[in-house]
Amino acid sequence: MSEITQGLIDLNGTLPVQIINFLILVALLRAVAYKPIVRMMDERRAKIAESIEKADADAAAAEATLNEYKAQLAAARTKAQEIVDQAEKRAGEEREASIQATKREIEQMKKAAEVQMERERAHAVEQLKAEVVALSLAAAGKIIQKNLNEKDNDAIIGEFIAKLDAKKIGDAPC
Repeated sequence: MSEITQGLIDLNGTLPVQIINFLILVALLRAVAYKPIVRMMDERRAKIAESIEKADADAAAAEATLNEYKAQLAAARTKAQEIVDQAEKRAGEEREASIQATKREIEQMKKAAEVQMERERAHAVEQLKAEVVALSLAAAGKIIQKNLNEKDNDAIIGEFIAKLDAKKIGDAPC
């Protein structure tokens, strides 16, 4: 067995040197490569953690801003609806006032027209009376001039009445 174990493991003086070389290499790698890599990974981990925290803070701020904007938008909509309601109410009041003013104007115009019509009617009646008097005087003058018999007088009066009927105004008799 000693031949077999000796063939596989050759223990000579280079093994301790190789172990020492390996340990020196591990120490050098640790000093030169491992520590900077670990430090770089720690820095990266810290940056990532900081970025995540900042992203969370930004997301929270964005959410707060969004909620604030939503509240402002809701308030603006409410205010706009109030303004629209007030404008509609004011327009309705102005429309009603305009209608009332127009009705008053129409009523005044009706009254003025009635007064004017009454004046014109009174004037027409006065003119008619004057014409009736003139015709009566003319008829009386003819009767006196002719001094005719009763038959002629009746004919003259009939002629006078016919003239009055021809000059009557509207449906009103003279």
